[in-house]
Amino acid sequence: MDEQEILDGRFEAEREEAPPVLALVPEAVERRRAPRNEPLPGFEEELFSSELPPEALARWASESDFFDQVAEKQTALPLDALTLERYQATRRPWFNKEFRFRVMGDLRGKRVLDVGCGDGSNAMLMARFGARVTGLDISPRSIELCKRRAELDGVAESTRFICSPLETADLLEGSFDIIWGDGVLHHLIPELDGVMRKLVSCARPGALFVFSEPVCLSPLMRKLRKRLPIHTDATPNERPLERAELALIQRYLPQLELRWFSFLSRMDRFFLRDNNFERSSKPRRLVADVLGCTDRALLSVPGLQLLGGMCVMYGHLPEQG
Repeated sequence: MDEQEILDGRFEAEREEAPPVLALVPEAVERRRAPRNEPLPGFEEELFSSELPPEALARWASESDFFDQVAEKQTALPLDALTLERYQATRRPWFNKEFRFRVMGDLRGKRVLDVGCGDGSNAMLMARFGARVTGLDISPRSIELCKRRAELDGVAESTRFICSPLETADLLEGSFDIIWGDGVLHHLIPELDGVMRKLVSCARPGALFVFSEPVCLSPLMRKLRKRLPIHTDATPNERPLERAELALIQRYLPQLELRWFSFLSRMDRFFLRDNNFERSSKPRRLVADVLGCTDRALLSVPGLQLLGGMCVMYGHLPEQG
């Protein structure tokens, strides 16, 4: 039996026999249906390992509660056919997510770790394109939403979902071909060094890392961001990554490349239908294309990259030997 067969066997066993933390999720979810002002006795002890220090446990509990509330408002639906077509074709690399799917290439047979899988939209796409996906998230309700979506999309056999902080998740070392994170590292800044160590340990030699994160590298932009009354659905503990965090990530991934997005294209939210490119009218999509292409040109110029609000970080671990 070769290494790939061993990993596939482990995937099947873990998918059918949920890790211990998952066995605790339904009970925790039931208690979280109580009124928000009532305490949740024992919740932290059940969902979060005692290995976490108190400050990390409190931060994770806050994040979990926030994303549970987000998941409550969502309905499990199968992937839109237009969305599938868009990310399979990846004709517009000036859009952040299409660029990332182009970087990943052919996903058939790849083992992917989706860190902070949220509502499962990325996991469903990757599974539909042939990957075997492990989704990890701190929110019990998000995990339940992912599992319902996997059934609707017909990918339950090629996905598994774990509710756990990354630091204490039971992940097999050297088992993933791709580590994917979509807006998750900026929630983990106090634990970023340990998080990167954990992610590198569970990646195979030569594995591809693909992260997309909000960034704010300009002191002027940081001051402006604090002064402008712009509403964002942000958790209390998050902030955009700064130079120190990017340098830390690059220490673990020396081959990391950076691509900048979201200067003019931040305005997409004002004219795309429900911020959905695929279901917007052709004129609205044209405007989004123009803004995205302009950003691609502007943010390729050294010095102007500071204007980018999002950074895609991607690169391979060195091969053994």
